[in-house]
Amino acid sequence: MQSSISRQVVGWSMQAHMQSSLVTDVLRMAWFRRQPDEGLIFHSDRGSQYCGHEFQGMLTAYKMKGSMSRKGSCWDNAPTESLWGRLKVGRLYGRKFETRQQAMDEVVDWLTFYNYSRLYLTLGYVSPMQYEKSWHAAQLLKAA
Repeated sequence: MQSSISRQVVGWSMQAHMQSSLVTDVLRMAWFRRQPDEGLIFHSDRGSQYCGHEFQGMLTAYKMKGSMSRKGSCWDNAPTESLWGRLKVGRLYGRKFETRQQAMDEVVDWLTFYNYSRLYLTLGYVSPMQYEKSWHAAQLLKAA
């Protein structure tokens, strides 16, 4: 799950199945890291995991609103699709892993790079974490 302000990845889960716990774990992680205000819009594709009662119930419990892409339209969720493309091309393409754990470790390593080191033109050539740090400091100055 990606923050729309800083592009930081704030929730993730990797499992050997496509059950609803895959996405509920992501939502839970992101919610506990951010504890957003009521009414936050969570955008996803139309996968059955997102449409199911368990995930929809969590959205309601966290007072979030669900939003889903149009059928067959990857353009509706372009930032997330771009993230996955960068991960695949930049770190995974052509690689063979001996174990699932090695692949998962590589993804977590890349997510750490992405959040802490990858520079973004749209963020003023800083990383998502640096952008958020600066943004929070500016909010404190405004409040003072």
